[in-house]
Amino acid sequence: MFSGIDEVDWASMEHAYGPADDVPHLLRGLASDDPAEREAALDGMYGAVHHQGDVYACTLACIPFLFELVVDPGVRDRGGVVELLTSIGGFDLDEDDEAEIDEDEIEGAANYAMAAAAVTAGAEVFVGLISDEDPGVRLAAPLALATLHRHPVRVLALLRERLPVEPDEEVRLALVEAAGRVALRHRPLAERVGQWLGRLADRADSPGLRLAALAQLARCSPDGLPGDVVPVVSGLLREMRAATGGGTDPGRDGADGPATGPERTAMNARAVGPEPSGPAPADAEAAGTTAVDTGVPDSTTTADTDTIGTGALDSTTDTGAAGTEPGAAHRAEQTAAPTLLGQLRALFAEENAGHATPWAADLLRTLHVGLDDRVADRTALLADQLRSPDRHQRIDAVRMSGGLIRAWRGSYEELVALVGEQVADPEPRLADAASHVLEELFSLAAPAADALAARLAADPGSWVKTWAGGPPGLGSPVKALARLGDPRVLPALAAALELPQVPHDVGAAIVHLGEAARPLAGALRHRLAEVALDEGAYDRANPLLAGLAGLRAGEAAPEVLRVLRGAPEYRGEWLRTAALRALGSFGPAAREAVPELRTLLRSPVAAARTEAAEALWAVSGDAETVLPVLSEGLRADQAHDRRTAAAALGTLGPRAEAVAPRLRALLAHGELWLRVDAAIALWRVTGRSGETTEALLADWERSRHVRVRVAECLAGTGPVPEGSAAAHVLRSELASVRRHNAMDGGYGSHDIHEDEKLLALCRTALRGPEKGTTT
Repeated sequence: MFSGIDEVDWASMEHAYGPADDVPHLLRGLASDDPAEREAALDGMYGAVHHQGDVYACTLACIPFLFELVVDPGVRDRGGVVELLTSIGGFDLDEDDEAEIDEDEIEGAANYAMAAAAVTAGAEVFVGLISDEDPGVRLAAPLALATLHRHPVRVLALLRERLPVEPDEEVRLALVEAAGRVALRHRPLAERVGQWLGRLADRADSPGLRLAALAQLARCSPDGLPGDVVPVVSGLLREMRAATGGGTDPGRDGADGPATGPERTAMNARAVGPEPSGPAPADAEAAGTTAVDTGVPDSTTTADTDTIGTGALDSTTDTGAAGTEPGAAHRAEQTAAPTLLGQLRALFAEENAGHATPWAADLLRTLHVGLDDRVADRTALLADQLRSPDRHQRIDAVRMSGGLIRAWRGSYEELVALVGEQVADPEPRLADAASHVLEELFSLAAPAADALAARLAADPGSWVKTWAGGPPGLGSPVKALARLGDPRVLPALAAALELPQVPHDVGAAIVHLGEAARPLAGALRHRLAEVALDEGAYDRANPLLAGLAGLRAGEAAPEVLRVLRGAPEYRGEWLRTAALRALGSFGPAAREAVPELRTLLRSPVAAARTEAAEALWAVSGDAETVLPVLSEGLRADQAHDRRTAAAALGTLGPRAEAVAPRLRALLAHGELWLRVDAAIALWRVTGRSGETTEALLADWERSRHVRVRVAECLAGTGPVPEGSAAAHVLRSELASVRRHNAMDGGYGSHDIHEDEKLLALCRTALRGPEKGTTT
């Protein structure tokens, strides 16, 4: 084995972390008799040689030696090597990608193309592996064939021939998944595959296999799904529970006893999977998680099972045989290694302890991706899962509910109420998952408000979370209730303000509560007065300043002025900004700050001058003094400083009409946000919408990120004329089922809130402020 490996000039090549002279050691490690050494070697291959799906010259040089490994029956854990080859060779560079490649990317694109050609040339090897004695190899081979083999018709025939004789349930699921992958990659075959999947969904001998067929049918031929797909899937889940007898909650109605399914104790690299070699085609929303760069792929970040697969374990449980585990001996050899793969394996084992069918979650995620914008069906399916006696099914449903709501607009009251029921569950993973989902819903969490309040009252330990490497933060139940503006959260926030280190997000919670948090003003002032003005001042003072600004607590002006005057050099600019915002929010109640603000107008720092002028206008209304400063701010070197000046000028309204020509000139600026802020300011200064509406609507189409800001402007001056371009844009937004900021591959914690805010602003802009309702 490895003939010629030492003749390769590895030292002349590089991988993600420098010279590639360690690659021969990694390749030999993959063939080691020591399972820990094999795992460390695979971890190194993903972490350096194929880092985040990249293909280097050394990656190309590895391909012949990786093929040697997969055909040698004496090598253990070959399934992981098959997956590595699949990832290396599975990058699809379509015409659109080629058109977007710049000069700096040409070499990388060439490497991807060469890797695809090299692995595809050897793909006949995988034909023999589909019946290999090692279940881990059989688990990986179908997707390798579907992704890499040049003859898809032959691959489909092999998959169909293997299915009736394959004894391992999870490998059978992988065969079905591979058929769906073939249909997606070779669309002329989709109808043929869809017909076969439809027959499997009707007649397969296990509920898991029928569910797998439905999931792949949803992906490649959704028109072939049964009209009653929700009750069909719900029935299959009940059959699976009955077959395994595992994962039930004895304290829940309908529970059928304690878990008896075989405990899953290990996971091979397939569960963390090779990171997609090309652009991930799936919605991360179905997985209900956010994509995190770990250097090694995370199975929870991608809903599309093209890369993760339905067979998440290296050894499988045949649910058709009573408790038998064909891969048990193979799994027993796995050891906990100090690698990222090892850590993920341990986490996976802990997460799925007692779960007889952990692959079911992948099947359901795939089904949700296929159902796409059928929000009502997806909601009904998740509601049924949330009523399940199986805690594992409820955990999966909670996470997928978050993904659904994050990406699609709909009516979610019932679903949210069911998620709220989970926050009282004694299983911490379920309660915490539900609390985390509710935290992101803001106003949509209202149906769960009572459940959240009950959780807070019963569990003060959930009020604040601490970490070794950073400041404490509020627990999810606290944030969720605060974002609803519910005063029942006040005891938790009051307790947080008494801690030695105030949680970093206390201020944001108070902002959402508004006047309901007024009783906390005294504690905020007291803690701010105690803040030592040293290098840690910003971290300690910022949450307090944010809270006081949210309350517009002008009585705290003396404490804020102390911070403003004594800001240290380290992060002093940040602290000054936070203090000036607080003073500006106080308005005339902060008149004692006027001398200090006038002094800052002469600061050598452009940002400080602009921020001081903005605060001075809010406190004193002295347009004559602040106008020259803000006008000069429009010429600042930094676009951010010019944006701040433009926004402040907009608050002056007609008093700033003298600067209208300068604002008008910025409508052609290359920086998107500066154009938007200048247009809005110009509208407010001149009172004329014509010259700015066209520019704002053009940027609305260019970037979804500016839509809330533009809608705020339109709502503040509405109603927009019926039949106008603005009305058309607003109604189109309201008609869209997809959230404007939904992303494939990740999400932000405020995405739902921002989208719901956009919808409310669009409605207000169409009807005009305080003039009834319109849909």
